[in-house]
Amino acid sequence: MTRRLAALLPLLVALAACGSPSPSSTTQPTATAPVAISPASPSASASAQPSDSPSPSPTPLPTGEFAGIDGTMADATLSLRTPLAVLIDDNVVARPQAGFNAAALVYQAPADGGEDRYMLVFQAVDAPTIGPVRSGRPFFVRWAAEYRTGLAHYGGDYMTLGQTIPALDGKYIYDLDALAGSGAAFHRVGSREAPHNAYTSTEALRSTAARQGYPATQATGLGVRPYADDAPLASRPTRSSISVPYPRGSAGYTYDRTANLYLRSVAGRPHIDAGDGKRVTARNVVVLFMRQSIDPNSEPGYHRVVLDQVGSGRALLFREGRVWKATWRKDSVGALTRFFDAGGREIPLVRGRTFFQVVATGTKVVYKADPGA
Repeated sequence: MTRRLAALLPLLVALAACGSPSPSSTTQPTATAPVAISPASPSASASAQPSDSPSPSPTPLPTGEFAGIDGTMADATLSLRTPLAVLIDDNVVARPQAGFNAAALVYQAPADGGEDRYMLVFQAVDAPTIGPVRSGRPFFVRWAAEYRTGLAHYGGDYMTLGQTIPALDGKYIYDLDALAGSGAAFHRVGSREAPHNAYTSTEALRSTAARQGYPATQATGLGVRPYADDAPLASRPTRSSISVPYPRGSAGYTYDRTANLYLRSVAGRPHIDAGDGKRVTARNVVVLFMRQSIDPNSEPGYHRVVLDQVGSGRALLFREGRVWKATWRKDSVGALTRFFDAGGREIPLVRGRTFFQVVATGTKVVYKADPGA
């Protein structure tokens, strides 16, 4: 808490650069091919600072394979690591971004200024390049709290830095702020303009987290979602598609029946991960409809988005070419968001990456899919 408040004043000076959309935000990119974003050494000014947070004792890992936060099986040394959540830019000049295909979970949600942003959550798979990294928002912090993650971001707005993170740091999240003690984990590239040029990696984040005394293994007793194995090929629908609207371009998904996954598009173009040069894919797509409003305590000149995350609401859950008209429920800040069918039964996901598409209540989502069982 002391470290966070001491850092708040210089962060507010940098806030306008982190929080406001680029003047070119209405221009669509002309290419979707991967871009070269080579790792660079951290700036000399981005030095690690000592943390006053407690240093939890690491829990010895069991042997064997365990399911991670995405339901996939991996060796305990990977599947039981403390997850890492990284906040990612989605201004059109920031595309294509890096890190999606290594993430276990991905959140996309509205942000201020007509923008949206992503949160990528990593666990068993490492990513050598992640970014561009941007500033924090309270709703992303609360989703990160569901998995007890290290939270990587480049500063944030007043509510994030002054209230949300201090209330959750050390209990539900472990703060990795590039502008307040964790700068050694981040670097800027010369091929893009600030603020769309800050990058990191899972290796750098885990190294910095270890120096700050954060736990290497995930919290015990962490809630888990139910997961199901793949349905046989013969029982999968032949066609399915999804389109979720956002101001800077719809998120689209086309179902691949043979591979049993969804191929992702952004603004009508294939979504390419700049880190590995491959098409971004999802095994599950969950659309969360949430009440959206503007924080009356927003800093002058800003209109910060508020999402009603705790409680319940409507959801659409897509997996294996089918759709469930569902209800989402989140009972507290630290509780998992779960999904239930009309009979009150929790709906399993298939093992693998899930995209959570968050939109305002009343948003029209267009899809073609067989009904879920």
